[in-house]
Amino acid sequence: MLGITLKVASVGFLVSMSAMIKLVGDGIPVGQIVFFRAFFAILPVVVYLGYRGQLGQAYYTKRPLAHLGRSIVGCFGMGLGFYGLTKLPLPDVVALRHATPLFAVIFAAILLGERVRLYRWAAVAMGMCGVLIISWPRITLFDGVGNVDEYHGVIATILSTIFAAVATIFVRALVKTEKSPTIVIYFSSMASFFAAMTYFFGWVPLDLYNATLLVSCGIIGGIGQILMTECYRHASVSVIAPFDYTSILFGIALSYILFGDLPQSQMLIGTAIVAAAGIFIIFREHRLGLPRKESRRQTGSQT
Repeated sequence: MLGITLKVASVGFLVSMSAMIKLVGDGIPVGQIVFFRAFFAILPVVVYLGYRGQLGQAYYTKRPLAHLGRSIVGCFGMGLGFYGLTKLPLPDVVALRHATPLFAVIFAAILLGERVRLYRWAAVAMGMCGVLIISWPRITLFDGVGNVDEYHGVIATILSTIFAAVATIFVRALVKTEKSPTIVIYFSSMASFFAAMTYFFGWVPLDLYNATLLVSCGIIGGIGQILMTECYRHASVSVIAPFDYTSILFGIALSYILFGDLPQSQMLIGTAIVAAAGIFIIFREHRLGLPRKESRRQTGSQT
């Protein structure tokens, strides 16, 4: 129960972070948003690692290039995801992000040579149909259905899930030799550096309201990341992972409270299909004994 409670709490923090980014709007460059998300997330992570006595070893690694690759991929995924947030309703973005496990299965087969049998391929195909149902009203520009901004938002969000899936593959390779705190701190630090470089492409001055939101989203994101890490200490991934889909409920509730948005029927139908496919893949991988615990723990909270 403690593991489930921590998981649901982490999901609530991370969806709240996404809502804050949406409140900021699309007037602030994505690189600037990524910097605040990554840099200020370091603060609670450092406190957490210090409390556990792991801060001294956090930066010790024998695989800096692997961390670099994982951070570049993760940074692109984060930026694309934040761009999608500025263009689409919050529940749609949350639902589309759950396509990440579907893409992870595909990349595991291609890049890691993992054997994927018919059941998981069928689940991936079903989940992709759900993604299409969610996306179709946004990408159909005929007869006034959808608009260009929403079209770009859908494409960016789907690309962000692809980058997140590739990041999962990086993490699955890293966890064989690296400690969890090392993976977390390297990503946050490198993402902050890469995002800071976008300053030269034009950041904008922040008023107190937007600055407070961006700093808060970084801190809240870091806390969500810690809770995500802790939940796996108290229950197995097969028990906890399905509760990741409570993010859809949080997203619908916050979207209605903050923006007055109600989910469309296509979004609800597509989300149910994606969630069913994702949960099936989780249980199938658990039954096959595939190592997903660490990769979920490290990549599930990066956006």
